[in-house]
Amino acid sequence: MGFLVILLALLVLAVIVGIGIYNRLVRLRQNVRESWSAIETELRRRYDLIPNLVETVKGYATHEKDTLENVIQARNAALSNDGPPASQAQSEGALSGALRQVFALSEAYPQLRANENFLQLQTQLGETEERISQARRFYNANVREMNTATETFPSSLLAGSFGFKPEEYFEIDEAVARAPVAVKF
Repeated sequence: MGFLVILLALLVLAVIVGIGIYNRLVRLRQNVRESWSAIETELRRRYDLIPNLVETVKGYATHEKDTLENVIQARNAALSNDGPPASQAQSEGALSGALRQVFALSEAYPQLRANENFLQLQTQLGETEERISQARRFYNANVREMNTATETFPSSLLAGSFGFKPEEYFEIDEAVARAPVAVKF
């Protein structure tokens, strides 16, 4: 009789621990989703600012058509990319490179550098880039915590059976981010 009580107590304890682990995994998955949403919000803000920036630059740098078209193409590619974080990070890296080229144009056009609208857009984009960076760090921290939980014992035993799997990090391609800005005249 005592053996059955101990066995029943262990079974109840295992169920309680299992429920706790499951609830933790659900909470972590929700944190990852919430933090990804924050990244998407900041990316949307950047996508909305880019056409205004391009229009402002067009008035001053009319013969820089290729650079401006590259920005619009990179924006549209990033905007339409609904793939996994790695794919979106690649599109965002290309967009960041194209934006750097536009800002490099301001060095060649002093009147553009002095334009209040351009300066305001440049400041807003800079702030947005910082917010994207913060949101990316927050997202990646949540992904790290989720991945650790799905890969460590004992939660790894339940994670696979309940469909929890490691998430992808949102990493910008360092080669694109560090590439020199090409300014064509």
